[in-house]
Amino acid sequence: MPATATDPGTARPRSWWGWGHADAHPDDAECIALGALLPGTLARPLPPPRIADLPIGRPGAAPPSSLAHLVTADPEERAAHAMGKAYRDVIRALRGRPGRIPDLVARPTDDLEVADLLDWAGEHAVAVIPFGGGSSVVGGVEYRGDAHRAVLSLDLTAMDRVLEIDTTSRSALIQAGALGPVLEGQLRPHGLTLRHFPQSFEFSTLGGWLATRAGGHYATVHTHIDDFVQSLRVVTPAGAGTSWRLPGSGAGPSPDRLFLGSEGSLGVITEAWMRLQERPRHKASASVAFADFHRALDAVRAIAQSDLVPANCRLLDPGEALLSGASHDGSTVLVLGFESATGPVEDRLETALDLARAHGGRGEAPQADSGAGADSAVGAWRSAFLRMPYLRDGLARMGAVVDTFETAATWDRVPALIDAVRTEVGAAALKATGHQATVNCRLTHVYPDGAAPYFTVAVAGRPGDEVQIWDDIKAAATDVLNRHRATITHHHAVGRDHRPGYDLQRPEPFALALRAAKHALDPHHILNPGVLLD
Repeated sequence: MPATATDPGTARPRSWWGWGHADAHPDDAECIALGALLPGTLARPLPPPRIADLPIGRPGAAPPSSLAHLVTADPEERAAHAMGKAYRDVIRALRGRPGRIPDLVARPTDDLEVADLLDWAGEHAVAVIPFGGGSSVVGGVEYRGDAHRAVLSLDLTAMDRVLEIDTTSRSALIQAGALGPVLEGQLRPHGLTLRHFPQSFEFSTLGGWLATRAGGHYATVHTHIDDFVQSLRVVTPAGAGTSWRLPGSGAGPSPDRLFLGSEGSLGVITEAWMRLQERPRHKASASVAFADFHRALDAVRAIAQSDLVPANCRLLDPGEALLSGASHDGSTVLVLGFESATGPVEDRLETALDLARAHGGRGEAPQADSGAGADSAVGAWRSAFLRMPYLRDGLARMGAVVDTFETAATWDRVPALIDAVRTEVGAAALKATGHQATVNCRLTHVYPDGAAPYFTVAVAGRPGDEVQIWDDIKAAATDVLNRHRATITHHHAVGRDHRPGYDLQRPEPFALALRAAKHALDPHHILNPGVLLD
């Protein structure tokens, strides 16, 4: 079993083609039960793909002897680094069409080895795809095209240590290859936490979060990894550099901002000083049901514009609430949670519930602490949240087209945006497949000035045409977002799949500057070609 396919310190294998742990995937019987929810899917699930059936050829390049110990051409390693974990990736693996498989996989252990690998790649026209946990859902870790002699997947997970903890400044120097559980495990004995928990937490790295400006689980205040960055170290083909550790600065454009969100196209983030927090000791949660979705939106806006700053403020429309088990009567459900390291939070929760009730909400009794019971709406949502990517893969095996996309817009645009997505994306799916689609929505993050709607689309596909159907639905969604001036992505990054929307969203003078930075830092254009810009 390849090292990247097994969780550190355990023998639990990772799936090379689908989400998460291989032993957590739905079996055939569960796949069939899932398919019954979408009329028109296959009678039997597609078999899980086998690496032995993939077109894995001989590597197009070989490293020098000085780097050979860092590099492997093992077929299992190459397959595990070929794609991310989007629906598009899963269905291509199931159909035996994974695209360009990397020629080599490298695991450097320090900055010097990263620099040496980049030097070799630049001299030999080898594309370099920085790789953390491989959880990208936007085509961010695969190579598309044929402009390079070979492709090297640069896996940073051997660089996974917390190198230093400054308890006075409450920050830590952490290597970029640390997976979420590995990172938190090293901070826990000190009573500290980074407090960044994306849905991919188990299967993604600090470097991946930084390179994609990842959003975490928390709904307000510190919603993105950007908020925790104190300093970055980056290795580029033009040299390496480290920004100063500062609590804040007004000294010109921020060097960190150049690399946050650059998705490995300008340099390789190798370590970062990150701001930490005390681990929360006080928690409370509750759910609120609404008969009307738009009144629920007003309630969420009222809470977001208060000074209550909930840790969780997820609004589930009736379809999303039903899918997660949070409601079975057609209600819209708001899941609220508060937490603190310093004092009780029940008063803040009760005030938020009062705001929700003023807009027609019916509240569940608050639950103190960690975790509401599994029979509550809050507990049901938590369980479904972690299980959902596995169910998507089960539906993919049934030939369904199932994916998510997320965005953000100001409050004045949010209601019309959500209505337009439901109508137009649903119509595009019907046109592409001949089947009615399910289009659900939830709000994942909220701000005083706007919110981040997150959409789930599910429809029976046509056998063999699933990727084209996905592309058609994605194009329709991109068009809606652009017309409503909603971002092409709130927290999933740009990658290759969101490039059309990103090209429309960014101002041209900024694009000009970005191209110049790319040329200066990566003169041979080897770093993650096609991501962010050509």
